[in-house]
Amino acid sequence: MSPGGAEGGSETSSAATKKHSKKPKYSRFTQQELPACKPILTPGWVITAFIFIGVIFIPIGLASLFASRNVVEIADRYDEDCVPSIYASDTLAYIRSSQTNKSCTKTLNVPKKMKNPIYVYYQLDNFYQNHRRYVKSRSDKQLRSKANEYKTKDCSPEATVLVSNKEMPIVPCGLIAWSMFNDTYGFSLNDKAIQVNKKGIAWKSDGEYKFGSDVYPKNFQSGVIGGAKLNENIPLSQQEDLIVWMRTAALPNFRKLYGKIEVDLEVNEKITVVIQNNYNTYSFGGKKTLVLSTTSWIGGKNDFLGVAYLTVGGLCLFMAISFIFLYVVRPRPLGDPSYLSWNRNPDGLFFN
Repeated sequence: MSPGGAEGGSETSSAATKKHSKKPKYSRFTQQELPACKPILTPGWVITAFIFIGVIFIPIGLASLFASRNVVEIADRYDEDCVPSIYASDTLAYIRSSQTNKSCTKTLNVPKKMKNPIYVYYQLDNFYQNHRRYVKSRSDKQLRSKANEYKTKDCSPEATVLVSNKEMPIVPCGLIAWSMFNDTYGFSLNDKAIQVNKKGIAWKSDGEYKFGSDVYPKNFQSGVIGGAKLNENIPLSQQEDLIVWMRTAALPNFRKLYGKIEVDLEVNEKITVVIQNNYNTYSFGGKKTLVLSTTSWIGGKNDFLGVAYLTVGGLCLFMAISFIFLYVVRPRPLGDPSYLSWNRNPDGLFFN
């Protein structure tokens, strides 16, 4: 081997050694030397924090619970009562027949004074609007623009229909629109009709951005009828019943806004409600309930928020009192090294 070759090999080996022996770079970040807040949780700080949270949460919980209890709500389930006795054993035959009378009259008693606006809801139980195939059965592009009315790829089986031997799109397509709720309610008090305002019941953003003002219903409910029909002369952006229904619910039991009553109802007044019981919940064991409700600063009647605040606040006060008791009964110096494991067992041995 030539001297030059040996010298070259030596240089290569030296370079490799330097590369592998390069010291790692350290920084204040990797060494955890950056400025940081490291609070020492002394008994005084912990007890004070628990008391502070309890003092804040309990009044909020009481206020929320009080506001919820002041909401006046009338709920009346009518799906069973509105079935004639001769069809009691065969509700499907009743709801599917076009010959049966679907009209039903109910009387509601006002337990407390209800100040307007009074919100009218329909409540459905055991209806899974969150089912994967149901949620996907719609075309948002079609709902937004007239130019996309043929985009019905995800709407099967309610995507197209034959019109004069020509396949035409259904607008709005999909199972959600097809199964739209179609029960109706008429209210009266002392033989005088109470008007239900159905404007402003949908989210403003939905009407402006999700439903086009140039999109009109077309070929809708032309086959097997699943629910409500739509006025073909009104654009989808103004059909608020549809917009409310198309915002699918996350849970199987849900309420959707039907309209608003804009007059006060006095205590013990009798409201007559004429219900058109059209919607088929009998085939899947569902329930239908008519709900009239006022609101408060936290919304409708719901005790969960108040109970949650009271629970957390009560637990915090309980913990604070428990820590105070322990601190008084069995005090010990802060940072006492005698409580360290190696001081209690200096040989590092563990015995049974």
